[in-house]
Order: sequence, then C-alpha cells, then structure tokens
Amino acid sequence: MSRRVAIVGGATTPFGVRPTTWSELAQEVGAALFRAVPPLRAEDVDSLFVGSAEPERFAFQSHVAPLAAEQMGLRPYRILQRTELACASGQSAIRSAYAAIAAGLSDVAVAVGVEKMNLPSMAEANSSMACVMDRAWDGPHGATAPPFFAMVAQRHMLEHGTTPEALARVSEKNHRFANTNPTAQFYAKTFSSEKLLGLPVAAPPLRLGDCSSMTDGAAAVVVAGEEFVRRFTDRPAWIRGTGQYSDFHNLAHAGSLTEWPGLTRAAGEALGRAKLTIRDIDFAEIHDCFTISEIVEYEALGLCPPGEGGSYALEGRSDLGGDIVINPRGGLLGCGHPLGATGIAQAVEVFQQFAGVVPVARQVPEPRFALVHNLSGSANVHSVMVYEGGGGP
Repeated sequence: MSRRVAIVGGATTPFGVRPTTWSELAQEVGAALFRAVPPLRAEDVDSLFVGSAEPERFAFQSHVAPLAAEQMGLRPYRILQRTELACASGQSAIRSAYAAIAAGLSDVAVAVGVEKMNLPSMAEANSSMACVMDRAWDGPHGATAPPFFAMVAQRHMLEHGTTPEALARVSEKNHRFANTNPTAQFYAKTFSSEKLLGLPVAAPPLRLGDCSSMTDGAAAVVVAGEEFVRRFTDRPAWIRGTGQYSDFHNLAHAGSLTEWPGLTRAAGEALGRAKLTIRDIDFAEIHDCFTISEIVEYEALGLCPPGEGGSYALEGRSDLGGDIVINPRGGLLGCGHPLGATGIAQAVEVFQQFAGVVPVARQVPEPRFALVHNLSGSANVHSVMVYEGGGGP
C-alpha cells in the first residue's frame, strides 16, 4: 500500500444520555460533519464505513449502513459497509476506509460511528453488553466489563501495590480535560481525586468514577487519498501506521490479567510501520474504559516498566507538562463511551489537535505524532493507529 491517506476533518455530537434515536444521531453527526468540513459535498463521498457495535440490541435495528447513509445525505457508490468490533467498532471503520483508499478502491470516504446505548431498562442494556463476552461460558458467571476490569485492578494491586489514589488520579485528569470539551458527557461536572475516592463502589475496588458510562453519541471523519487531501484542508492528520492483535476470547485463556501483550504487539506493528517509537509520540488517545485500563496501557505501550503504571499516573507523567499527554479529549471516563463512536471521536481529537483548534487548556504544544488505541471485549483485542500532523511523511 503506497498511496498516502489522511483524515481531513471530523465532527462529534454531544455525548450523554440523549433523547434521540439511532437514526437521529446519524443525521445529527452528518449535519455536524458538513458544517465542520465546509468544502465537503455529498457527491465527493464515494464510500461510507459505519462503526456500530450493537444496534440490533440497543436500537432494534440491523442493516444500519444504508440507514446511516440516508440519514447523512450520502449515496455511496463504491463501498458501503458496517464494521463491528465491540468497543473498537469505530476505529475499525477508519481502518477499513484507510485500507480501501490505500488500495485504490475509494478516493474520499466517511467513517462514522453511532451508538444508542441507553434504554428504558438498564437491566436490558447491561444484558446486551454481556453479549460482547463469550455469552455461553463467561456470561453465566456475570463476566461483564465492570467485574472483569475489577479483577484486573485487584490483581494489579496485589502484584504491584497500585493504590486507589492512582486510579483516582487517572479519572481526575481525564475529567479535568473533559471540562474543556463541550461534547463530553461530563463537560459540566468537576471531579477532584477526593470526590472520586468517595463515590460508591461499582465492582471492588472500582468506584463509579473509575468506570466509563453507558452513552449515546456519534462521531464522523472524512478520510481521503493524498491527491484529494488539499481540497479539504492544509492541516491533515496523515495515517502513518496501524496494527491489531487478538490472542483469546474466552476468559479461561486470558493468562495474566495485568500484562496485555496484544497491545504491545499491535502498537509495535503500528509504530514499526510508521518507523517511530513510543518516545516519538506527543500525545495519545487510549482506551480508558476503566481507570485500571489506562494504567495497564501505560505499561503495555512501554511508557513505563511493568508495575509502575500507578506511579506514572500519580507523578503526572501522562498529563500536560509530563512525558506524554494521554487522553486530552477527556477519555472515555470524561466523555462517555458510545461504543461505535469512541474510536472515531478519538480521531477527531487527533485532527483538531494537529489543527490547533482545541481549547488551550488541553492543547498539546506543537504536536507532530499521535497514537490512538482501542481495546475490545475483555482486553482480548487491541487496535492501534499512528498519525502525523503537518506536511506528513
């Protein structure tokens, strides 16, 4: 694949508990995308990739790719498809658009993520989330996301002495960044570490502030081949590398809960393709579905040695002024986590950081390289993309 590909614009709807349908979220993000990328015309878009994890269960709607196209005012004539990879469904849409454009099957594509998760019955919503796991084997044991990541936290505390204060510091940082992001679910709410440590326990040792929320929302980006990029922007986010790895599904095969070699391998592939190391990355959007996730990800990405992720957080090394800025958008903790939209909202942040249009309180100084990570399921699949701003490679 020699053709260069870049993200040339993007938009995100407000995330939260929204009194809207799946279709209305698709329509809303379509309108926002055309406002955010003024040169874009509907006829420019030859392909549409729709990331959505569970519309059949949350919205009682399948065959959502043509539905999204219609709601967004698009008529794809080359590729139209949906991507599903649970929490990484949105990034999968971008990866598919990238691959299609690099291969010459598309020139200008839209990758959109839409998820409507809040139902009148929270029990039904949680039952739907359990489908992400191995339903026949892990489901009867109640192995939904909070219990699984609680076990990760318990084990990390046992092996490495990680403290509740370290978990709270991750959440405090990401909520503080979310206070600069009007589309974040918790934009208007402030959380100190002390407040976070006093919230109710969800799954010991995880408290409510350690967990990302059930969220409704949508996000979209325009992805273009190199000869079309300057039609839309002079500050693109060039896709430099991508990687992915899966090493188990059933929890009986998980191995160590505190070591995520799948992320190490996926990041190594993405960075290798980009001819970079993690030390070259200026900021990263990583998958903080739970506070312990971000801590383990520091270690798996090679930002710090194994077992030192808690100290890394407490020392502010993942904050502005630290070694690398992690989750300046506010992360999943601060923004909420509408499954199919999250990976694309992270890419929108990358584009906006490179363009220098985010509030100064979260602007990374002169960023050149960025990394985006999504995990899915029980941290058994890891997807990574590496971007470059400015003139590109």
